Amino acid sequence: MGKPARLSDDERADLARRFPRWEVTDTAMRRRFEFPDFVAAMGFVTKVALLAERAGHHPTWTNTYRTVDIELTTHDAGGLSARDRALAAEIERILGETR
Repeated sequence: MGKPARLSDDERADLARRFPRWEVTDTAMRRRFEFPDFVAAMGFVTKVALLAERAGHHPTWTNTYRTVDIELTTHDAGGLSARDRALAAEIERILGETR
């Protein structure tokens, strides 16, 4: 499998429209998630971790008590790729199941 392609300007603009709660830049997409408590935040992190491992595409994230910050980027592409778009969609799906 070759190096993933970086999303074009138009594809990044579409990404921003498709995921309005995410901050989309030239190189990454970020979102803060807040949960009722630490246990709910960790449950979400665990679900995303299992999904990311299966996809072989791992986010950068931090957790402080009930807040989880996630950043997606594809280092091999030097910015956003279809991998990030797919993982963001799955994170949104998991979020819907978590709440």
